[in-house]
Amino acid sequence: MLLLSVLSSLVPLAYTAFPFTVQETPFTLQDDVKVPVHLGVQSRCRDALLCENIFDAVLKKVVNKIDLSLVYVGELDESEPDFGVVCPHGPQECAGDVHQLCVAKYADFSQFWEFIHYWQARTALKCASSAKIDWNAGAGECAGSDGHGEEGRQDGTGHGIERSCTVLINGNVVCVRDGTWKECENGHTANDFIRQINNEYERINVVERLVSA
Repeated sequence: MLLLSVLSSLVPLAYTAFPFTVQETPFTLQDDVKVPVHLGVQSRCRDALLCENIFDAVLKKVVNKIDLSLVYVGELDESEPDFGVVCPHGPQECAGDVHQLCVAKYADFSQFWEFIHYWQARTALKCASSAKIDWNAGAGECAGSDGHGEEGRQDGTGHGIERSCTVLINGNVVCVRDGTWKECENGHTANDFIRQINNEYERINVVERLVSA
């Protein structure tokens, strides 16, 4: 199994009103290194939705310390005529992945995050409208008709994620939600992920400062 794509990098949310109200945001040095966090997901997967909901709480606490991206699980297949990839929940999921990828590319992160929270119950256009995204400003052309836009078809990036939802912190798999929680040695609650991110943030920035000294 390979990945469909990695989303665009995180846009700071401290100045946005939705979906987070960030209070008492801790000061971070301009040169501090943010922790890369990836969620391996499928756009029609309930486990992915659960992970995304948990990360609402995570972002409220560590938004300035992470670069959060979603990666989409799929098997690359050049013989697949519409998407060039086989998705676990079929072609509709591939189309959904493309819609989400294109929104991530053309909207800011807070709008994208709102968009995916509407995803389970609405069409792409309705999700975009609710998230105040101008569908004609790039995302719609990128996605094309029913998610068949060429720009949204992207190759995998080698993270090796096979299950949705897989949580990676700085390249390491720390937890998997696949029907039940699995391989979560350090816990699977929002507070557990916050603690692990804070620990990794301190670790990589101590190393960075030592190297730069």
